[in-house]
Amino acid sequence: MHHPATESTVARDIVATGRGLHTGRRVRVRVCPAPAGSGICFRRRGRGGGTVSIPALWGNRVSQPMCTALQAEDGTLVRTVEHLLAALLAFGVDNARVELDAEELPILDGSAGPWCELLREAGVETQDAGRRVIRVTGRFCHRQDNRRICVEPSGRPVIDVTMDLRGFGSMHWRGEPTAEVFCHEIAPARSFGRVKWALPAKLAGLIGRRPVLRGAHLGNVAPVWGGRILGGMRLPDEPVRHRVLDLLGDLALAGRPIIGRVTALRPGHEMNHAFLSRLMQREDLWEEVLLPSTTAGPHQTL
Repeated sequence: MHHPATESTVARDIVATGRGLHTGRRVRVRVCPAPAGSGICFRRRGRGGGTVSIPALWGNRVSQPMCTALQAEDGTLVRTVEHLLAALLAFGVDNARVELDAEELPILDGSAGPWCELLREAGVETQDAGRRVIRVTGRFCHRQDNRRICVEPSGRPVIDVTMDLRGFGSMHWRGEPTAEVFCHEIAPARSFGRVKWALPAKLAGLIGRRPVLRGAHLGNVAPVWGGRILGGMRLPDEPVRHRVLDLLGDLALAGRPIIGRVTALRPGHEMNHAFLSRLMQREDLWEEVLLPSTTAGPHQTL
């Protein structure tokens, strides 16, 4: 992550179009510059016909199958926000208005790579407001069955993720998710899933009238068959790198960059959000601080 001492926004509008992974519906998204202090906010037509705004904050998160979703007070949903949020976090974008004309962000190629390309093209612009971050001051762990996510104090944000997948064995990634590292080592990793579970999941979604994987195809997921990914991996241990991507996007719902070392064993969306919501309620273990101006270096746009 890039953390200059002042807040940042996108330098110009970013536009992306495509279909949602779960709804299968075509959507157009525009990521626009936003004033300092406004945070990341999604805007779309609400159930009453007017435009609703949904801040990208953990309190607005609702449970939906295999994605991260946000909900407005009137019930309006915005789903599959995690890839864009992870890219904005890595590029140090604090403030942006995300406008969309359907319920779900486009899955694009199943990764955050296209968002990185669009952010590079648009550039990032610093603003006249000091940047606040969440600095972890004590160790905290959330455990559930054989899963675990912990955070502890660290001078820099570090992510350490381990997972296992039948046929692949144990996979691990650790590093500081700067914009450069994110774009080269994390963003290209695609959403993945076992082929034998895809059709039953779609069928269950249709029966329950819930959009599940209706837009999934070989061009936007990494299909797992036995002990391999059909077509091969883009990156070594691609599945664990995608877990890192999802975790970063989910942690972005803290509303501020988290400065600490996060260690996760078998993370997933539900686990990530349980961890974040509990951490945010433990105000004795973190503090919101203003970054000192002496930490500011030359502004970097990848």
